[in-house]
Amino acid sequence: MHNILLIDDDAQLAEPLQEYFARYDLNLLNETHPQQGIEHLQQGGIDLAILDVMLPDMDGFEVCRQIRRDEQLSGLPVLMLTARGDVMDRVIGLELGADDYLAKPFEPRELVARIHNILRRSQPGGGPTDKAPDEDILAFTHLQIDRKRRKVILGEQDTELTNSEYELLLMFASEPDKAFSRDDILNGLRGINADLYTRSVDILVSRLRQKLKPLNCIQTVWGSGYRFLAAEA
Repeated sequence: MHNILLIDDDAQLAEPLQEYFARYDLNLLNETHPQQGIEHLQQGGIDLAILDVMLPDMDGFEVCRQIRRDEQLSGLPVLMLTARGDVMDRVIGLELGADDYLAKPFEPRELVARIHNILRRSQPGGGPTDKAPDEDILAFTHLQIDRKRRKVILGEQDTELTNSEYELLLMFASEPDKAFSRDDILNGLRGINADLYTRSVDILVSRLRQKLKPLNCIQTVWGSGYRFLAAEA
């Protein structure tokens, strides 16, 4: 059973969700204050965090920022809840490293589906481009992707990526020089029925490019999307 921590100051939200989550093999825990939520995460044992944007003393964006800065928590999957479904809330959350987002009010079944989707992507071998065991390592001149251990080595240094960044890089590197449209990427990473928009892809690619510097291996295909250049990696 996966442990999910909900950080939301609405104490009445967690109880009905806990019973619902249990049907899908998810154990929902709850903290109503952001600092207590961060301390709970640092104790370990949490597989995914759900952050409400509107929190007392520290908003969900700052909580997400602290998670991504914490060496122990940097790879933890994060799903953000936005009260209005505001596009800027979504953009900011993605730029800070959130793996997904959902607007309030929401259907519990959709929340569970998104959680399962993120968890599936975060597990070794759980991405959309599974290959045989002898193909676990994708090796380029300056970049290695160890699919079995979900590790990315840039030069000689391990590079920390979020789940979405890792899966995007894996998608690109598994088919070098192929042009992926934004719809290809959305459908591959989020699911065809997910409520997403193409701006999400641009933000995700920008984050990945920053973390792969000084490599220049992700090329923009104007009017189409992106491709991975093996010769530049």
